[in-house]
Amino acid sequence: MVVLLSLWYLALPQPLFKAPLSTVVWSKENKLLGARVAQDGQWRFPASNRVPEKFKQSILYFEDEYFKYHPGFNPISMVKAFWHNLNHDSKRGGSTLTQQVIRLSRQNQSRTYTEKLIELFLATRIEVEFSKDDILNFYASYAPFGGNVVGLETAAWRYFNRPAKDLSWSQSAALAVLPNAPSLVFPGKNENILKAKRNRLLKKLVENKVIDTNTYQLALLEDLPGKAYDLPNITPHLTEWLRQNHQESQVKTNIDFKLQQQVNTLVEQHLTLWKSNQVYNAAVIIADIKTGQVLAYTGNSTSSESPFYYVDMIKSPRSTGSLLKPILYASMLDDGELLPEQLVKDTPARFDNYVPQNFTKDFQGAVHADVFIQKSLNVPAVRLLKSYGIDRFINKLQKLGLNHIDKSADHYGLPLILGGAESSLWELTSMYTHLAKTLKNAEHNQNTTPFENLKLIASQNPQKTDENNLTNILSPASIYLSFEAMSGLERPGLDAGWKAFANSRKIAWKTGTSYGFKDAWSIGMNQDYLVGVWVGNADGNGRPNLLGVNAAAPLMFSVFENMPSTKTWFAKPMADMKTLEVCAQTGYIKSLNCPIAKSIDIPKTQLKLKPCPFHKIVNLNADKTYQVRSSCQDLPNKITSSWFVLPPIMAYYYKKNHPEYQDLPPLHPKCQSSNASQFALIYPKANQDIILPKTFDETVSEVIFKAAYDENKTLYWHIDDEFMGTTQYFHDMQFQPEAGEHILTLVNEDGQQLQRRFRLSYTETH
Repeated sequence: MVVLLSLWYLALPQPLFKAPLSTVVWSKENKLLGARVAQDGQWRFPASNRVPEKFKQSILYFEDEYFKYHPGFNPISMVKAFWHNLNHDSKRGGSTLTQQVIRLSRQNQSRTYTEKLIELFLATRIEVEFSKDDILNFYASYAPFGGNVVGLETAAWRYFNRPAKDLSWSQSAALAVLPNAPSLVFPGKNENILKAKRNRLLKKLVENKVIDTNTYQLALLEDLPGKAYDLPNITPHLTEWLRQNHQESQVKTNIDFKLQQQVNTLVEQHLTLWKSNQVYNAAVIIADIKTGQVLAYTGNSTSSESPFYYVDMIKSPRSTGSLLKPILYASMLDDGELLPEQLVKDTPARFDNYVPQNFTKDFQGAVHADVFIQKSLNVPAVRLLKSYGIDRFINKLQKLGLNHIDKSADHYGLPLILGGAESSLWELTSMYTHLAKTLKNAEHNQNTTPFENLKLIASQNPQKTDENNLTNILSPASIYLSFEAMSGLERPGLDAGWKAFANSRKIAWKTGTSYGFKDAWSIGMNQDYLVGVWVGNADGNGRPNLLGVNAAAPLMFSVFENMPSTKTWFAKPMADMKTLEVCAQTGYIKSLNCPIAKSIDIPKTQLKLKPCPFHKIVNLNADKTYQVRSSCQDLPNKITSSWFVLPPIMAYYYKKNHPEYQDLPPLHPKCQSSNASQFALIYPKANQDIILPKTFDETVSEVIFKAAYDENKTLYWHIDDEFMGTTQYFHDMQFQPEAGEHILTLVNEDGQQLQRRFRLSYTETH
């Protein structure tokens, strides 16, 4: 007897069901976002917490009216079934729902009397182990409902496109009769048999006063389900990623269902406009700044007509374009190596064999640091990165979660700041969300904000942080100043509606475009939300005019228009800032020579900068038309004045965009200038015609231009306003201009210029 009891106690398998489950993804409102079939090819949703009341009543009256009372088997039903099967050709089952649960757990073994005894034996055991509600839930979760549909919740979605809790009495009754013969009867097959079974069950429900007469009559009028519905597929890329990377089969996310649908629609509408340019893919992610929760995740086009629509572009690493420039700006502010409006150099530059260019192929000469962010100038960014250090910058980026940037400084070099490294939209939006959250937390006197990735899953726990290293990666002050710079980003080509939107909502945003026009980026944030956008082709095919500002930014702003409105902006983190007197014109620390100063707020950090180098004290005649010196004779009313003086190469480009810029006046003719450096153009002569021979193989000689100047000083050479290079010691420069008229311009270190026109032509030689 003890052996039998032990066998009975140990006979129940643990767990009872081992069948693989479908991956099922829900929104934060518990609406179905998507699902993936189980590994065995069955649609089998994970078990629900409870069985809906309508289905519960329907299945009990159809299968097992005495379910609440029997110990796992019903002797009366078994005797009736045995007698019926002896005297009739048709077969009748006497199994209870508990026995059917056992049969399902044993994967429908052959229906022999031996198997029936095993089921009966285990049914009594399961009744002791589980409650009646648990047993009923097992049945509802693992019963077959025709085809590869397993379980009530799966059937409700496949046949009625709704959750089981929302089924009507007619629908619940139809599903209750399906497991009785799932291979014979299922929607779309033998509908007359299915309808008759359903209607008999409904009649039984009204006779037992489970439903009233009106409900019964209305239920009879409802149509049976036809062809099975496709399951919702609102977030296909997120669903697939969770299937591959998340252990749980049932996942509740932070996705906002309505917002997700709106974003999907906006992406498809946007791609419709760009398909004529053969741009087929786009991705959008939205994050809540305060919580870090992902509210929308559109990994690509949801249309199967788009090439490579199945590639998740939120997780895919791509060239970052200019998206890292604000991080460099904030890092240098944080380390006291840059001031917010400090003039930075924007002139032609060469770093060994690397010659960076601005997108416009032009130069500003000198530009305020915040303006270089707004104009997204490349050359100043490269110079600043060289000054800051590539290794330091990579270390900062890695702390901010850009894990795809995992190579050495030698590997990336200076192009790192212009898109020479790859990161994903997921990493980039996590980084910018962290920065916004750091700034937002500072408003509530939270001194440190550890880095965390965005949160997809509702139950996701906070990441563990190193309590010994609780310092902000970037200070709230540097982040605030960076966001202020980003909020002034120029928006070319705005229509009236976009301008009105821009004026009503302050947004810090940055665009990026990769080399070869392969990736268009735009990331923007206000105090509450962040929107990240990527547009391009998943296969890396570049397209003309695929720029961040016109391919990605319009989609980003369209998404913001669908977000809750907020007119507040990040509070200035005064506790993290100090006041500094700076030169109003140059943005440098105020020097004694600066005529006008102003006070600005900067991060509390040790400054590593010198005072303003661009204001110089000069001696002038009374009307400021000439410089004078102590050697000047008979010049009364000499005055002293502060003068804004840029180095010649900076001044050359600066005054093209700043007509108010004034060069230093020349030295007065009465002043001695024997020590002054003179320079002259030796070749070509004014308006000279230069004729060069062209050989039969089309090769031509270069023109060698010559100038006379102090060998210890530098000359800057330009042809037709294009910078060609510098000379020192020997002032000879070789060019090969195109045929036609040209202007040669020389600029020396004192800002003086010489210009000469010449004509160039080629003759054929044989």
